Amino acid sequence: MARAQTAYLSRSEVPARPALQKALDALKLKLVLDDGYVPFESSGYLPCTLDGEDAGFTLRFSDVDAGAARSATLAEALGGRDVALDFKWSGDVREQVSAMGVCAALAGSFGALVHDPDKDVILDAAKLLARARAGLEEL
Repeated sequence: MARAQTAYLSRSEVPARPALQKALDALKLKLVLDDGYVPFESSGYLPCTLDGEDAGFTLRFSDVDAGAARSATLAEALGGRDVALDFKWSGDVREQVSAMGVCAALAGSFGALVHDPDKDVILDAAKLLARARAGLEEL
């Protein structure tokens, strides 16, 4: 499985920590974002707690470059989304579950388009949540 993916959102839909945590809580993954998550300011490793244990992933915000080359799959689906959240994680399953969980919350509650660049596919909230839960089974 890829260790990187990007969530695209409209700037006005990028959630503050309380709203994102509420969306995560609804997924029942026992995933808690660190208080250090600040939209457009967080950059680098974002700690999380997954079922009481340390987890997290690398997160970077950037503006979507309208003129950038992109795959036909992504270009067709992107619409007016103008912010990219780049997620990266190591081989640690807790990091993968954390990234998948946050992406599932973004897709399900905030209209994010999540793109797996390695497979050039768009992942919906249900698929992302299934991947997060599959990772929990490995723990």
